[in-house]
Amino acid sequence: MDILALDLGTSSVRGLVLDADAVPRPGALARRRVPLVTGDDGSGTLDGAAYLACLIECVDELAAGGHLRDVDLVATSAQWHSVLPLAADGTPSGPVLTWLDTRPEPLPGARGPADPDDFHTRTGTWWHRCYWSVRLPWLRERADGAARFTGLAEYALGTLLDEAPMSISLASGTGLLDLRRLDWDPEACELAGVRADQMLRLAPDGWHGRLNATYARRWPQLAGARWAPPVGDGAAANVGSGCVDPTRAAVTVGTSAAVRMIQAVPAGAAPPPLPDQLWRYRVDHHHVVTGAAYSSGGNLFAWAARELRLPEGRELEMALDRSAASVRANPRFGGDRPPGTAPAGSGELHGLSFGTTAVDILAGLMSGLCRLVADDLTLLEAGVGEPMEVVLGGGALTASPWWRGAFLDVLAPRRVCWQRNPEIGATGAALIALGRVAEADEIAGVGRTDEAASHA
Repeated sequence: MDILALDLGTSSVRGLVLDADAVPRPGALARRRVPLVTGDDGSGTLDGAAYLACLIECVDELAAGGHLRDVDLVATSAQWHSVLPLAADGTPSGPVLTWLDTRPEPLPGARGPADPDDFHTRTGTWWHRCYWSVRLPWLRERADGAARFTGLAEYALGTLLDEAPMSISLASGTGLLDLRRLDWDPEACELAGVRADQMLRLAPDGWHGRLNATYARRWPQLAGARWAPPVGDGAAANVGSGCVDPTRAAVTVGTSAAVRMIQAVPAGAAPPPLPDQLWRYRVDHHHVVTGAAYSSGGNLFAWAARELRLPEGRELEMALDRSAASVRANPRFGGDRPPGTAPAGSGELHGLSFGTTAVDILAGLMSGLCRLVADDLTLLEAGVGEPMEVVLGGGALTASPWWRGAFLDVLAPRRVCWQRNPEIGATGAALIALGRVAEADEIAGVGRTDEAASHA
């Protein structure tokens, strides 16, 4: 049995085929970049129809290459927090708001939760622009012709499958889910201006979907395959990094960055106490993920490479090793992720001189993100009462040994490892779909931070 793993990211869509142990099949990878539209006003949007077309192209490519013949299960890692307005006929009536969009704000006169602390405990979130409790009312004022709202994954899979209920994992990223009851939270829905019975149906434990007739004809190799509920990308990355209990934290740097831990908390059980500054979402019906996220990550590196005309590859790594300047940076170019409220454009540089180079600026920015992660890791550790081992992962860290070393320095004296597999989201989603979360702590690929990417 093979597994088709789909990764619905912010900057790209990927499809890859893995074996029954979630190990990628050589050469069975298709990728399409997707244009993320950002602006000085804090916008961060995607074109839903174009995004869906990229996903279909990836599956077409894998099918044409003969890679889908033995696929029995389809797993999906998808970005949290997205929301898409739909017209009455189910087509997009506006762009997809991604996690990067900082424009939504409470409407004049709107009141937040009656008890913010209890709201945070129940939903793992805050009344914040990142979540549907603020996003839906704000969108209604602007999305002409919107009959309803959905997430990006639900829109894409709803086009391909006979039905596509919202997974517990992605529902938790809306900020409207009661994490203990695993049902829509009445107060959160009221803040969003919807009734619980108007929300998307939630996928029950053990749910699987099937391709609809149109796409079963297009991809006959997948006609009998089971489609597992999508998993939030952060939760999938933790599992793919082998960080599935409170002894290990995952630090993932892809387009954005995050630090997270997973705990086993079945439906109906009281979750552990949640620190004020951390969010909590669901991995599935049996686990929660707690952590902090940042709007800057690989996008910071990409901005610097483009605007500062940096050297590339080995030449850049050698220049970073030589950099001795003490540039101090606030890397929040895209503003704050929750619970922070700093707007886009909050990045800062300090300590510049006539001797400062472009590489020095990059080093300061990357080190600034390392320090943000270290501070929030301390909050995670306070919740479990002991230091944690850290596993670094994600495409941006795969590309830069220097950045891995910078994390090693700032996280000392903790043990810090590196997950060499660049497809941790897809691998994690496959393991969750297989019901093998607990086994992920033995996943292959974790090694020293100084090992080269070519060792993968």
